[in-house]
Amino acid sequence: MKIAEEIKKIILESCSDLKLSVVEEEIKIEHPADVSFGDYSTNIAMILAKQEKINPKELAQKIVNSIDKSDFVEKVGVAGAGFINFYLKSEFLIKEAEKINYESIFKNELSENGKGKTMVIDYSAPNIAKPFGIGHLRSTNIGQAIYNIYKILGWNCVGDNHIGDWGTQYGKLVAAIKKWNKKDLNDLTIDDLEKLYVKFHKEAETDKKLIDEGRDWFAKLEKGDKEAKEIWQKCIDISMVEFEKVYELLGVNIDFVHGESFYEEKLEEVTKEIIDKGITKKSEGAIIIEFDDTPPAMLQKSNGTTTYFTRDMATIRYRMENWKPNLIIYEVGADQQLHFKQVFKTAEMMGWMPDERMVHIAHGLIRWTTGKFSTRKGDTIHLSDVIDKAMERAKEMAPENDIETIEAVAIGAIKFNDLSSDPRKDVIFDWDQIMSLDGDSGPYLQYTYARCKSVLDKTKIKEQKNINEIPENINDDEMALIKEFYRFEEKIMEASERFSPSVIAEYLLGVARKYNEFYAKNRIIDQKEEVFRVFLTRVTVSILKTGLNLLGIKTVERM
Repeated sequence: MKIAEEIKKIILESCSDLKLSVVEEEIKIEHPADVSFGDYSTNIAMILAKQEKINPKELAQKIVNSIDKSDFVEKVGVAGAGFINFYLKSEFLIKEAEKINYESIFKNELSENGKGKTMVIDYSAPNIAKPFGIGHLRSTNIGQAIYNIYKILGWNCVGDNHIGDWGTQYGKLVAAIKKWNKKDLNDLTIDDLEKLYVKFHKEAETDKKLIDEGRDWFAKLEKGDKEAKEIWQKCIDISMVEFEKVYELLGVNIDFVHGESFYEEKLEEVTKEIIDKGITKKSEGAIIIEFDDTPPAMLQKSNGTTTYFTRDMATIRYRMENWKPNLIIYEVGADQQLHFKQVFKTAEMMGWMPDERMVHIAHGLIRWTTGKFSTRKGDTIHLSDVIDKAMERAKEMAPENDIETIEAVAIGAIKFNDLSSDPRKDVIFDWDQIMSLDGDSGPYLQYTYARCKSVLDKTKIKEQKNINEIPENINDDEMALIKEFYRFEEKIMEASERFSPSVIAEYLLGVARKYNEFYAKNRIIDQKEEVFRVFLTRVTVSILKTGLNLLGIKTVERM
């Protein structure tokens, strides 16, 4: 049940009975910061009081007095200057928890939200010929988590990895391989390719002719030169082997890989279609598109070649034709904000896709505590090095764990550090925080899950879906947990609406804290409350497992 929506209906009915003019969009439902003020609260009486020229507290009381009894609301009260507070029945909260415990029911209800809708998400998108850098970690993690969130909500999800494999830089790489490589092409590694590319730029500082050589080789590549294509394809093959290793470690599986080169043969047709639409103009020999509030985009250069913008227009056209999405999401760094404004506006002008159904999640940077990562002059931070260090820290933290657990903790720690912040904010890479067992971290959630599993291993109650008898005296620690459980569905919904996995990360931390507080103060096994407390443990397990899976983080049975 979408409880907030049901409460809105209750308020609308009450306002209608009182002949108050209100629309659903005006009614904002929130959780009070202080639980003593109820489970939900609204300030609608304070808004309407201005229109009605009446005391807001008095109007709030009138609204409350006209509210009919509900199956799930225990009581409704007025607080402060006119807030209306709703208190949910404990029986109802437990029934909601039972749904979560019975995972198939919970997931079936969730899947109704996106039935019949398709979402395409563009994420990860590393560049070939470079080891997978830390800079692409955010796009990969956030993109996969958003994919998972929409999937559980019933959307048909299409993940598309838009690999960077085309452009002048690959002409430079071919030139570098031809000039300095001593190995057989089949023996080259991803590190060799990176070193050759760095060497090209270093040498080009004193030998300006090298830049022209790079352009010449890319021109040959565009024309289908056999040697240029053979070297370029080998670079792609080497890179994809490297990327797949990283994706396997991260537990990432992207549906399609379509590099920029995939769209080359479609550019002529797309360019003609955009020109024929009448939205372009000539400018110093180039073909551009102008916008009211955004700098112009270049569709075609003065020498007749296409641009990165052209390729992205061809990409949208392809996605519309093949998948007919209701929503397209681009999980790409904040430095591309202007580019995607131009792309989205043009797609809307072409009638391909309404602007509001295309979203750019402009993620921030990953920084050290001392400042941002440097990627100049080949000083790239390789993700493999970061993972190796995380593995070392995980071994130090729990040396008795097996390699699978250590790997799950290490990868989970890196991912959670990334996903627990709003995507648009920069992320601080602080090893002590990342690997903490008692802070806001991935290992803390995995540890809480393992603690719950330990309780379930000890109890003799092995099968339990529903609570037949609700305890008469639910204590504060138990109630604090129950009041966290019912928010799970709305948090998943909120994460999808805000395109922010951090909503789920924050919620999971709240559940884990409440469980650990409950665990510290209440014995579970061999107590008269064992049935109920084991049930609370089972629901916590279900939430942590489902939530961590949405974030792409593995649970561990022991830790």
